[in-house]
This record gives sequence, structure tokens and C-alpha cells, in this order.
Amino acid sequence: MNPADIQALVARGFGSLDGARYVLLRVEDAGAAREWLRGLGVTTLAEAQARRLPRVRQVAFTAAGLCALDLPVDTIPGFAPEFLDGLAGDPSRSRRLGDIEDSAPALWRWGAGDAEPHVLLILLAEGGDIEAHLAETLAAMPAGACSVLLVNAASGPVGREPFGFVDGISQPEVDWEGTVEPGGAKDRLYRDRIALGEFLLGHDNEYGFVPDHPVEGGIGHNGTYLVYRQLEQDVAGFWGWAARTAGAGGAVAFAERMVGRGIDGDPLPALGGEGVNGFTFASDPDGAICPIGAHIRRANPRSGDDPRGRRGFLGDVVSSLGLKGSAMHDAVASARFHRLLRRGRPYGSAPDPQAAIAGITSEEPRGLHFICLNASLARQFEFVQGSWLASPYFGGLSGEQDPMLGNRCPVSGGMQTDAFAYHDAAGNPRLAAGLPRFVTVVGGAYFFLPGIGGLARILRG
Repeated sequence: MNPADIQALVARGFGSLDGARYVLLRVEDAGAAREWLRGLGVTTLAEAQARRLPRVRQVAFTAAGLCALDLPVDTIPGFAPEFLDGLAGDPSRSRRLGDIEDSAPALWRWGAGDAEPHVLLILLAEGGDIEAHLAETLAAMPAGACSVLLVNAASGPVGREPFGFVDGISQPEVDWEGTVEPGGAKDRLYRDRIALGEFLLGHDNEYGFVPDHPVEGGIGHNGTYLVYRQLEQDVAGFWGWAARTAGAGGAVAFAERMVGRGIDGDPLPALGGEGVNGFTFASDPDGAICPIGAHIRRANPRSGDDPRGRRGFLGDVVSSLGLKGSAMHDAVASARFHRLLRRGRPYGSAPDPQAAIAGITSEEPRGLHFICLNASLARQFEFVQGSWLASPYFGGLSGEQDPMLGNRCPVSGGMQTDAFAYHDAAGNPRLAAGLPRFVTVVGGAYFFLPGIGGLARILRG
């Protein structure tokens, strides 16, 4: 692992740099665009490790963008088929991910058709410097090289999303040193330390091998896939519904059940463990504390290869042979194969929840620039989004999607997906029905974030 060959975003969120601009470009002149991009000065992990950086630049490309730069990706083996299709390129993918009706790609502000970007520039700096960073970066671009499709700005405190909840708490611990050896009884338990190859191409993953990736000219080595989805949030609708359902005095506690954490990031009481992440759901199999369908439980069920962990030698053997237990015990897949590195940031102001509960909010757009990194789009992002967040059948449930992100669209056969099952403070099971949609997808794309050597190969033409 060579830090000088890795873009810094893979290992750093740069939360101290509170200014961010996501510049979406379309290539107009391949030669001029390559020349400009070669001179940008992309920030490496080695630089981020050596000192505190006042400015950061990262660059990524869609499959269409690589083609526009005269790199015919369809002739280079190893690129993921999901990347080649694009986030909006297959109607069946959109259905699986829940990108339908109001969130359908045809309605997106960017990401589909003529609004599909070729290049993503991520610019980070302190808030007072970010506009100068943006202006200097674009001023260096030769006339006619690229057209600016959109400049998306992030705002607000890093680490708290517009509904008011602390965000980005749970991140996998990347095994940069290569100490993880997947396989064996230890993997029956949940662990947070995940093999480097789950996030960086060209390295061993959680299956213990280096997966397929583009090796020609070193294009894929130390690269990763970047998912960018712009999620617009109905803050007034969310808190208004919570207040109508649980009363103004109970709205925050009810919303915390939906998220699965306290509003300031603390685990729900009685889950045990240490700190904000030192817990699992093993002691709460029926969701009496943290509802099974709560957002954080869907996004990371904290499950090992055996849903009930280690059981002793004989118990492990019996479990492996499937001789004991019910189908419900295997309702959730092992989390270690489906982790994501999240690098998103909010936009729009975040109103005080009590003000929102009282109906005092402005009408400005608010939401999240959701960005995640993963080595397998299918097994990581698409699995989490399609099988855990958007699925009405997660964990043996039926009739409910993620209470925060679900689109509430009926599934085949007409079954509704607008319910949320939970236990109240007295431990009584409850079912809230008629959840509105709180989040709408308004843009998105799949990008390839190359290593520094791969970037040089791409920009050679």
C-alpha cells in the first residue's frame, strides 16, 4: 500500500475543512481537458498524512467521462458492469434501488441523459476560502475544454444532517496494515476492522482474494468506485409527521426510534457496549430497544457470519450445518461483506428540531450530498441500498422500508410499504402507518476514483 498512489479521500473525510464544492463537468475537448486535469494537483494520502492541508482536490470519472477522454472503457477488462451501466442507465437497477416515481432518474436535476456528468471535482477548503479555491481551479481550465454542468455546494456543520441528527458516526476501520485474515470462527462475531480490498482495488478483500479490476496500464490499482447521490430532505414534513404521530413532547424520542440513535449520536439506552459504536444488536433480536427496521440497523446490522455469534465448538458446528435455529436467525447477511466508507456532507441550513416541530422552518432546499466509496458497487452500495434500505422484507419484516429513506411505493401485488414497527417506552409493540416520503433523490452517478498512477494513465489519452 503506497499512500502516494492513493487519493486522500479514501482515508480522510477532512471534517475540519468546512467548505466543499462538488463540480460536475462534461468534457468538450478531450485533449484540452486532459492537459488541464494533469496540472490540477490532486491531493494524495501521503500529503494528507504529512501535514494539515488547507485545500484539497480530488477527481473522479463516470464511464461516459472516461470515453469522452478517449479511454474506451468497454474494451478494457475489469471495470465493474454496474459502473459501465451507470447509476441511471438501467431501469431494473433503478427499481431495485428505489429510484422510482418522484425519485426516478427522468426527474433528476443531474445524472441522467444530457445531464450525466463526465468528471467530478471535489474541492475542500475552509469556508472563507472555498470560493477562491473554486474560482482558481476553474480559471485554470482552457476555454472549451469542459463545460460546467453544475456546482453543488455543501453547507452547515459537517457531521449533522438536516433532520438534526449527528451523522457519519459509524465508519468501518480500514485494515491498512493488512492484518485481517478473513475466515474461521472469529468471523462469526461482528467486527469493525475490514479488509483493505473492500475499499481499494488491487488488494485482498473480505473473501481473502484480490477481485477483478482493470489492470491494463495500472488503471485500477489503488482506485475505488465512488457513489454520489443528492438526497433532498423534507425537514418540515419529517418533524411535522413525528409530532402528529407521537405528540410534540414525544416527537424527538419517536424520531430517535426511527433513526435508531439518539439525536446527538448516542446509542439507544440498554443496548450496552462502550462509546457511540461499541454495541451490537445481538441482545435485542426482536427490536424491543432498537427497532429492526430503524435506519442505522438497516444500514449496518452489526451482524457477524453467525447471527448469534460464537456458540462454542459444538454449537458452531451445529449452526454451520443448519441443524438448529429458524429462518429468522438468518434473515440478515453478515455485515463485513457490505460496508461502505461514507464521505457525504449536508446542504442547506439545519433548523432546530424543536422549531421544526413547532412548524417554524424556512422553505430553502435541504439535503445530503451522499458520497460513499467501495470496491464492489454490486455487493456493497447496491446491496445495502436495495436489500437493506429499500427492501420491505429486511430482517423478516414486511410492509416497511427504511423509515428515513424509503420511497413508500407499493411493491408488486400492491403491498404497502409505509409502516414502521417499534416498541414504545413501556415495551409495548406499536405500528405506525402512513409514513410519508421524507427523502427524494434529485441526482446521482457512479464514478471511478483512480489511484494516482491510474489517473496518469487515464490522462495520457
